[in-house]
Amino acid sequence: MNLEIRHLKLVAAVAETGSITRAGNLLHLTQSALSHQLRDAEEQLGVPLLERKNGKMTLTSAGDRLLQTARTVLGELDRVESDIHKNGDSSNGVIRLSTQCHTAYHWFPSRLLLFQKKFPGVEVQLVLEATNNPFEALLEGKLDLALVCDRIRNRKIRYTPLFESDVLIVVPPKHRLAGKAFAAPEDFASENILLYPPKTDSTLLMKILEPAGVQPRKIQEVLLTEVILEMVIGGLGIAALPRWAAGPQLASGALVGVPLQPPGYKWQWSVAQLRDNHSPVYVQEFIRLLADGPMLADVFPRVTRARRRISPAKLARHAAAKSSAA
Repeated sequence: MNLEIRHLKLVAAVAETGSITRAGNLLHLTQSALSHQLRDAEEQLGVPLLERKNGKMTLTSAGDRLLQTARTVLGELDRVESDIHKNGDSSNGVIRLSTQCHTAYHWFPSRLLLFQKKFPGVEVQLVLEATNNPFEALLEGKLDLALVCDRIRNRKIRYTPLFESDVLIVVPPKHRLAGKAFAAPEDFASENILLYPPKTDSTLLMKILEPAGVQPRKIQEVLLTEVILEMVIGGLGIAALPRWAAGPQLASGALVGVPLQPPGYKWQWSVAQLRDNHSPVYVQEFIRLLADGPMLADVFPRVTRARRRISPAKLARHAAAKSSAA
């Protein structure tokens, strides 16, 4: 049997109009061409599809059965074409995104702003509930992209490396580690470590302290970066954070950042996506912008000024000179 889409359209058009002539007009075909297609379909099936009753063309039982299938198939084709056109349009679409680590939300907005200026018709949806397990959400089709610090081995997932981020051990200024050039694993034995849940995903614990045989005095899981920072300032523990996450506190002197002893402690950020996912142009551009890395001046503009260490007196002299020149 070699029924074609044109045969399904013919049956649907006749059912809608009740006339071969009007069906031909609907399909932009001559009556002769439509009659030829009808004969072809009936020869393929071996049964008549239409019959004339009271001067009107109606479907036979076989034609009615074919009509049900025609509506299903033609409706699905319409949806597929719409989806393809939508995904192929470089100016409109949706990107569903989550991140494996909450600290990404400190630098991500600056990247998102640049992207939205270039693609205002593309909506970026942050799927926050997938933060704890973005890989599962990605494999279930609930995400288009995931920003990750670690990788899992799965042939269905493709990774695009973005950048590395330095991680510091942040402590209060009067903490015993504040004056050290580096923090060694044994320095954590007497400390309360603040980290994101789940602790089993912590690189500091699993890849640095555990291999060194070091067990911290206490481990406390805290969901939000802001809460971690306030707890460290209050002397309730210490934490390993990317430099940008503690940028304002480091610049103001409220916290001190101590590198881990060489080779140090870095996070390798990547974008994860399904390997068989054919990304539209705007997704590729979004990944390119992410690969440019965090811009400290965009995320924390006051940090950049603070790190210049310009004294208030110097700022006053600069303002006076600028006023005189004007």
